[in-house]
Amino acid sequence: METENLQQLVEEVSLQHFDRPFNHKATFNKRLKTTGGRYHLQTHDLDFNPKVLEKAGETAFIGVIKHELCHYHLHLSGHGYQHKDKAFKQLLQKVGGLRYTPSLIEKSEQKRLLKYQCLRCGAVAKRQRRFNTERFVCAKCKGKFQLIEKIDSQ
Repeated sequence: METENLQQLVEEVSLQHFDRPFNHKATFNKRLKTTGGRYHLQTHDLDFNPKVLEKAGETAFIGVIKHELCHYHLHLSGHGYQHKDKAFKQLLQKVGGLRYTPSLIEKSEQKRLLKYQCLRCGAVAKRQRRFNTERFVCAKCKGKFQLIEKIDSQ
């Protein structure tokens, strides 16, 4: 989907579900990683994560558009536009927007686990990030750790 098509889709969803026009810019932002979209308070523009459209589909993407339009219309009308506000929750439920973005992490993307073992007492510690074995010691016996294996798990 191109930026022009996105702009048109956001304008259509705004008129259809909110009965108000969307008069600002809607763009894709590839730098968004964990969020589906973003509403800018200063410029009133909307950014959307293109991965939501790719991985979750058009239905979920329209749900994200509705979510961001709730922020947009409530802010411009002077009502509570934050996630915690009652007005936001009610409008989001009324229009059928998504409360949370669907997970964008694929099941095939695996996390790396590192397995460390204490040389003195044999305690095992699993970590996602490496740590300096010269600096950190075992909490049980104050012994030194040694990296014993790297595990790929889900």
